[in-house]
Amino acid sequence: MSNNTNNSAIPYKIYLQENEMPTHYYNVRADMKGKPAPLVNPGTGKPVTFDDLKPVFCDELIEQELNDTDRYIEIPEEIRDFYKMYRPSPLVRAYCLEEKLQTPAKIYYKFEGNNTSGSHKLNSAIAQAYYAKKEGLKGVTTETGAGQWGTALSMACSYLGLDCKVYMVKVSYEQKPFRREVMRTYGSSVTPSPSETTEVGKKILSEHPGTTGSLGCAISEAVEAATTSDVYKYVLGSVLNQVLLHQSVIGEEAMTAMKKYGIKPDVIIGCAGGGSNLGGLMSPFMGEKLRGEADYRFIAVEPASCPSLTRGRYAYDFCDTGHVCPMAKMYTIGSGYIPAPNHAGGLRYHGMSPIVSELYHQGEIEAVSYTQTEVFEAARDFARVEGILPAPESSHAIKAAIDEALKCKETGEEKTILFGLTGTGYFDLYAYEQFNDGNMTDYVPSDEEIETSLATLPNIEG
Repeated sequence: MSNNTNNSAIPYKIYLQENEMPTHYYNVRADMKGKPAPLVNPGTGKPVTFDDLKPVFCDELIEQELNDTDRYIEIPEEIRDFYKMYRPSPLVRAYCLEEKLQTPAKIYYKFEGNNTSGSHKLNSAIAQAYYAKKEGLKGVTTETGAGQWGTALSMACSYLGLDCKVYMVKVSYEQKPFRREVMRTYGSSVTPSPSETTEVGKKILSEHPGTTGSLGCAISEAVEAATTSDVYKYVLGSVLNQVLLHQSVIGEEAMTAMKKYGIKPDVIIGCAGGGSNLGGLMSPFMGEKLRGEADYRFIAVEPASCPSLTRGRYAYDFCDTGHVCPMAKMYTIGSGYIPAPNHAGGLRYHGMSPIVSELYHQGEIEAVSYTQTEVFEAARDFARVEGILPAPESSHAIKAAIDEALKCKETGEEKTILFGLTGTGYFDLYAYEQFNDGNMTDYVPSDEEIETSLATLPNIEG
């Protein structure tokens, strides 16, 4: 039960001062007794080394990726100064949603959409761009699904004077042209993926003619573009340890804001595609749980069309469709799986963060999945009472939060619910149009489809 009983003392929005912003990233791996399994070099079958990753990533990011021991890693002053453009982000008490649901639950959301890129992705984008600039690179390459990561990286690279090449999943490139144009306005080149501009893109197109693409395809192309150049490195917006590390500022700010008002969340909810938002929000709270200082429930919410946690297998798999990246032990539905072209483009990834996967495997995290129609119903209801049009990705967390609040209505429990509102949905109006017109469809893969994809997993023990 929450220890907060005085509603009148809690403002609608809790804002921290700039001097209360985190000065260090929190590394949850330091408090995990069972660490995430190491990345594996597909050529040797052995754990990757610093030298293995050097052709792909910046040196300092490799250090962060491989660091399982340091609980806190300092945020460079230049990055903290950039964060001040849009951080601290508000922690919002969803009074209007509570009233609409007539629930005794207390609902909070950490709103990460109050920046030009429109999402939480900017937290890691500026960090990765900073290290690339520090290394003297000309630019970076990356993939993007719905376009939020690509937009954030474009903004960060523009600020630092770096070139940015974005491979955008083809279905999102076509569905979300305005987000593409924001990237181009910031100076990035944007290529629909899979494309004819890379060897791996040509191979994927020959094997899957007319494919709408996937994050796995786009990753393959971006990595090839980086590794065939001496002046570019690859950066990414989710999945890997370094990204969850940067996103820990979300959870750190949320925890600081809640503790200022004596609030303790009972349930912490985040949408889950690759794991960056969920991992960032939950990490400091998970640290307290792992250290035995507090107890929380954590819920990962994923799309039913791409259900890596709820229907996948915990095994080593390639991080990309073209098999040019290292392999990670994660919950996966197979690197060759091409998800249905749903509108939550940022969640259309075949695997899950090794950190999130290991914590789920240990039973520290629960997972649920929803079809996109029920997710958009939750988004509509939220928008009508809270005044924010949420991104489809975030709306998965909204749906789960509403369900938890309605359970409290049935039981009379006054639980405190915290969820991550990762971004806004103003570039997703094509999807909202389909929903409002009653033309939205749901796709749930059959067991046979998933098993066929899983049959291609590499034979790696771990």
